[in-house]
Amino acid sequence: MKFYYECSDCHHIYKTDEVMYQCPECAKLNDGSNFAKGNLIVKLNKEELEELKKKAEVKPSDFYPFEIPDERTYPVGPTPLMSPKRLIEETGFTNLKLKLDSQLISGSFKDRASLLVASQALHYGEHKIALASTGNAGAAMSAVGAAYGLDIILFVPATAPINKLMQSVLYGAKVIPVKGSYDDAFALSIEYTKLFGGINRNTAYNPMTVEGKKSIAIELFNQYGRKAPDCVYVPTGDGCIFSGVAKGFYDLKEAGLIDKLPHLVAAQSVESNAISQAFRTGNFTPVNATTRADSISVSSPANGRMAVSYIKMTEGWSTEVTDKGLLDAQLILTGKAGVLVEPAAATAYAAFLKDQELLQEKLGKDAEIAILLTGSGFKDMAAFDGRVQIPPAIENSVEAVKNLNF
Repeated sequence: MKFYYECSDCHHIYKTDEVMYQCPECAKLNDGSNFAKGNLIVKLNKEELEELKKKAEVKPSDFYPFEIPDERTYPVGPTPLMSPKRLIEETGFTNLKLKLDSQLISGSFKDRASLLVASQALHYGEHKIALASTGNAGAAMSAVGAAYGLDIILFVPATAPINKLMQSVLYGAKVIPVKGSYDDAFALSIEYTKLFGGINRNTAYNPMTVEGKKSIAIELFNQYGRKAPDCVYVPTGDGCIFSGVAKGFYDLKEAGLIDKLPHLVAAQSVESNAISQAFRTGNFTPVNATTRADSISVSSPANGRMAVSYIKMTEGWSTEVTDKGLLDAQLILTGKAGVLVEPAAATAYAAFLKDQELLQEKLGKDAEIAILLTGSGFKDMAAFDGRVQIPPAIENSVEAVKNLNF
């Protein structure tokens, strides 16, 4: 589909066939003291979007700026939309749903962005992709790269969970641990692309990362019977997933397939609440991120400004939860829904639990509410250390079985 770029800050339009990352004028203003400016929005051709309304069925790739080379090579979605019976009974929200993106091939939502960036690279004849990641984006890009035969150069904080780093190594990526933060790895990966070429997949820096993530909104539209849910809870760190979900519903509205946008809720840890703080106060300064939910632990959100604008556009809000709250929610999802997710994904359910009274007042208990569960718990089993223990072994005897009281 034809497209052009629009700066999310100054709204300058860029019509170009070349790879473009940021608005060159707004990016000059970035000195690290505030959230980055100059991120680009991919704007699709309005006439082509409106043609989609005539189709009996639409799929995510109908809304992409690049063709996906043989979607069977690395199928991304649709992921299940689950009705968690015990959680519904416990909360009283009759139309509560869990969107299980933890079931994507690499185990996280990040497959969505990585597939489109791979398609971008192949469209321009590039076979090298560099990026920074705390684990999930790197694992996803490495998996897609393995499927399409692309070279992936991955910069990661040395403290990232070993399970996630090992995934990328096994997929064949060139993994470069950095003695520093995610923000440090982000900066080094951009320098690598400047020095050696290829495509840079960095979150938000490459506008196709937001564009790829919008596919979940198209899936939800189909799974809800060609309509949008009333409210969607999104785990939020750098703001790219949140913006991608919002962009998907925006494109559906532009196509005339939905009449209004759902309320989107940015779920954050109080220990990494930069976007929530910016939404509340208008202050776009970084925070000291220390949350245990590593996938959303971001001091200076790469797509924070765009995310805040989308919170407002969708008449949404931000909800902050404690690390204890999100870790408790992780165990609730496991024990009462049979869904094992990483701490970052559990943040969305923790935020929903905190918002129950607000939701009842604002939307009612019959509202259609979707909770995005964005990453598998198998990626970070260390999160359970000290919280869950394997029971001691019993003797190999019938007498030992007789002593069991359950």
